[in-house]
Amino acid sequence: MEPAWSLVYGSLFLAALLPVFVVHQQELIRRVILAFLAVWLCGYAIFLAYPTIAPDHGKIAESGFFAAALLLIYASDVPYNCFPSLHVAQCFLAALSCGRVHRGVGLVTGLWACLVGLSTLYTKQHYVVDVIAGALLAYAAYWLFLRGYPRNAIPAPERRLAPLLALAAFAVYGLFVLGAWLVYLFGSSWPAH
Repeated sequence: MEPAWSLVYGSLFLAALLPVFVVHQQELIRRVILAFLAVWLCGYAIFLAYPTIAPDHGKIAESGFFAAALLLIYASDVPYNCFPSLHVAQCFLAALSCGRVHRGVGLVTGLWACLVGLSTLYTKQHYVVDVIAGALLAYAAYWLFLRGYPRNAIPAPERRLAPLLALAAFAVYGLFVLGAWLVYLFGSSWPAH
């Protein structure tokens, strides 16, 4: 396990925020909400029908901020309901949603979603099959709800603004990480080994 990947893994919260920053057309917002609801409902139905357990975490040999962040993840995430990975599904769906507004933003955030997929493996939160299933679930929701929304329905000024808005979302997550690091640095009740 690689504790530094915990920061990438924790960026799931960015997945929830990213479409809020980038998507502004009322009909597209409606479709994005339906796509996220479909992913969650399908994921939870699978969790009920086919409960799975995360890989064994083992002992974290390192110490420091990254290790503390990983311990916090382990303490807050349930060790079951791993197939499909909703972390991955939500990140890919956020990237695909933003890609309807701006292709470049969709590509960059798609790469970020791939990193989140890797982080679920490096933090020992999921197996490869969970990651693949999460990505496929996101693509299915995209195909059902978002693919039909015409790109030319996005006004040119909003399309041009999308990269800056996406960057603002990543900056918000960066500030969150900085705040967490400062809390860790100046003493806190973060988990210790």
